[in-house]
Amino acid sequence: MRKDLVCCFTGHRSIEPHDSDILHAVLGDILEKLIKNGVTVFRSGGAYGFDICAALEVIEKRKKYPFVQLHLYLPCKEQTLNWDGRDKDVYKKMLDNADKIVYTSEEYSAGCMHHRDRCLVDGADICIAYCKKSKGGTAYTLNYAKEKKLGIFNIAKSADEKKDTSL
Repeated sequence: MRKDLVCCFTGHRSIEPHDSDILHAVLGDILEKLIKNGVTVFRSGGAYGFDICAALEVIEKRKKYPFVQLHLYLPCKEQTLNWDGRDKDVYKKMLDNADKIVYTSEEYSAGCMHHRDRCLVDGADICIAYCKKSKGGTAYTLNYAKEKKLGIFNIAKSADEKKDTSL
């Protein structure tokens, strides 16, 4: 087994309320297994929703596994320009706890999000996704990860299965 594996995240900005708690549990379980199997670097794109949720879960896991690193691949410095105060505070917490921050573009442009998504995937071994739609940025990134032959975990399906068994 190769050590020092890299995992990237991609997911929707909007998380369905009934998925939120289940998503945290599923994500926590998968991170635990991946860390025990050699993943030491986790990459997040820092977008509102799943990206930040995943980054915060990595920060939580570092309490138990201090060797785990959080790398942020952000599309531009003004990513949070139109976010509200609470969301900006959570974003700052993520930035303050990152081991590495890469801005893939200096400023916002039409293609900066897709460029960030490709940077997240390039050099990664595994992709954890929260993808429920066949179109949009998350689907684009997930398809790119499949093209690059990354191991894929789409936890949207796991969350749906877990939700169905808890009814």
